[in-house]
Amino acid sequence: MPNANMANGNTANVVFDTTDQTFQADVIERSKSVVVVVDLWAAWCGPCKTLGPIIEKVVAATGGKVVLAKVDVDANPAIARAFQVQSIPAVYALRNGQVVDGFTGALPEHQVSQWVAGLLPTTEQNAVAALLAAGDEASLRQALELEPGNENVVVALAELLIARKDVPEALQLLQRIPETDRVRKLAAEARLAFAPVDDYDLTLEKLLPAVKADEDARRQFLDILETMGPGDPRTAQYRRRLTAQLF
Repeated sequence: MPNANMANGNTANVVFDTTDQTFQADVIERSKSVVVVVDLWAAWCGPCKTLGPIIEKVVAATGGKVVLAKVDVDANPAIARAFQVQSIPAVYALRNGQVVDGFTGALPEHQVSQWVAGLLPTTEQNAVAALLAAGDEASLRQALELEPGNENVVVALAELLIARKDVPEALQLLQRIPETDRVRKLAAEARLAFAPVDDYDLTLEKLLPAVKADEDARRQFLDILETMGPGDPRTAQYRRRLTAQLF
């Protein structure tokens, strides 16, 4: 049951299909800037055919304040497992990578409208978004006062502080929020800012013999790997060597 609005360029930005392969970017990452509603459906599901057009219409009416990701559970079993789906249609709302609300079954349009209305950003959230978009230190600190646990705000301010070598405050800020991949990487980059590394390979080779007995050496070794990231083929190699050294 692909949505019929996909051909419309503007609507496609608001209502779109997602897959096991694209879910991380389409839903998890996007939910850090806008509420993402996930509609889990299947072609054989009668109630899904009733709910689908309703929820697409209601979400589209928000003008992009809420977006809708459609998931065919038959074609994308990993997503269905992640949500522990018992029956469909199943609908979930995500904000900042976390499920904040949801329902199952084909609700009538007025109930769907009420549910989506409850997901719309508050005045405070809109203010935070505007301050985050401004991006200067004063604006980011003001946004932090409004939402101390907002990952986007904390990361943006931490990056600013790291750039000007105010590493201790940056690390203190990052410790206030849950550890995600980007938070962990930024914290590693912050710690390395104390002693910048020009040659990763040379430094890792020097640190390797000391990682078991020296906690600081092990921390620096891990920080370099975190900074290199999983996309660097050397990362996996050095992680294996670290494991062999430790155990």
